[in-house]
Amino acid sequence: KGKCPEDGWDESTIELFLHELAIMDSNNFLGNCGVGEREGRVASGLVARRHYRLIHGIGRSGDISAVQPKAAGSSLLNKLTNSVVLDVIKLAGVRTVTSCFVVPMATGMSLTLCFLTLRHKRPKAKYIIWPRIDQKSCFKSMITAGFEPVVIENVLEGDELRTDLKAVEAKIKALGAENILCVHSTTSCFAPRVPDRLEELAVICANYDIPHIVNNAYGVQSSKCMHLIQQGARVGRIDAFVQSLDKNFMVPVGGAIIAGFNESFIQEISKMYPGRASASPSLDALITLLSLGTSGYKKLLKERKEMFSYLSSELKKLADNHNERLLDTPHNPISLAMSLKNLDETNDAAVTQLGSMLFTRQVSGARVVPCGSVQTVNNYTFKGFMSHANDYPCAYLNAASAIGIKKQDVDVFLKRLDKCLKTFRKEAKQEKSINEISDANAAAEQLED
Repeated sequence: KGKCPEDGWDESTIELFLHELAIMDSNNFLGNCGVGEREGRVASGLVARRHYRLIHGIGRSGDISAVQPKAAGSSLLNKLTNSVVLDVIKLAGVRTVTSCFVVPMATGMSLTLCFLTLRHKRPKAKYIIWPRIDQKSCFKSMITAGFEPVVIENVLEGDELRTDLKAVEAKIKALGAENILCVHSTTSCFAPRVPDRLEELAVICANYDIPHIVNNAYGVQSSKCMHLIQQGARVGRIDAFVQSLDKNFMVPVGGAIIAGFNESFIQEISKMYPGRASASPSLDALITLLSLGTSGYKKLLKERKEMFSYLSSELKKLADNHNERLLDTPHNPISLAMSLKNLDETNDAAVTQLGSMLFTRQVSGARVVPCGSVQTVNNYTFKGFMSHANDYPCAYLNAASAIGIKKQDVDVFLKRLDKCLKTFRKEAKQEKSINEISDANAAAEQLED
């Protein structure tokens, strides 16, 4: 049926299935006589076993989705993976998606492929409207494709950074709709930025007949992010949404899924990919989804949501203990932010030092964001880089509840963060005491004089 099984398969069944696929490829035929330049020859037995002897990759020189006659097993693997992944995307919340394919590139380059495909549809267009998110790969995806990003600054609503819809529409009118390649929006992001107002952006795109590409990097694991995409497609226009394989399905980095609601457009994107491609990301995704089954994946999604609530409540307690606060970002379903105002006021370098301390204590993934840092990316200068705004009111620390996180991860992180913050408070007290003693000595000397 081309769907993800409800109950996961055991490893021996998956390996048997992969070996059956592999013996359908010509390089594994007993009497094979290869006289071409690409015959699936592999020098190392270790490499051959690592890939289950599926050596030919996927697609043909002109189309990544095409069937390769001498690699029937690899071609079947590709078709099955795309079908199973489509089933899981529907299960995760985007029920009207019609087509998707796994591409052996991470999210940034996959977005570039989408933009390059749109170039042929809109030859006059040179601009991409981009509500600001301080993440380099999605910004570089537009530059690499040869387009000019038009950065739309976010608006501060409470603690949250949200899409400035008026600024988006004003910029479309100013530049002219025919000169705009697309609107490039984002779902999953670091708090205090929250997912873009996808429904409203989709309506704007439909009204002005402008394509809409969504960066859904790690949004498959969030029912809220997937609901936004589903609703955007229902009320307006979303041409494609791109998500990472590693962030959503816990496989090695190197693959993404390009999905959409118009099958012919998704096929156009797949045909834009030059040459055949590595089968590794497809193989990893298929093995993982067969081992999990839909029940296993749903369980992971449920656990992630529970851990988000736990992380949120515990981080709030810790913040209160240190006279800080958990920023109020209810529209962000994955990432949280805790202010570092007292730390920032005590010592300019303390915020970045906290990041170093956490990293040396084996806490990975937590981001500390100081106020006012400036960064230049491809000749574009961003003020307040990493905070998604020119002047966010305070320095802060990010932590996320992503798929696969365990209670132990949360507990260990909070324990180590608490210890680091106590170290800073102790140092600040000592410095204050030293200053008070120095002031007292100075006053005594003045009296003597």
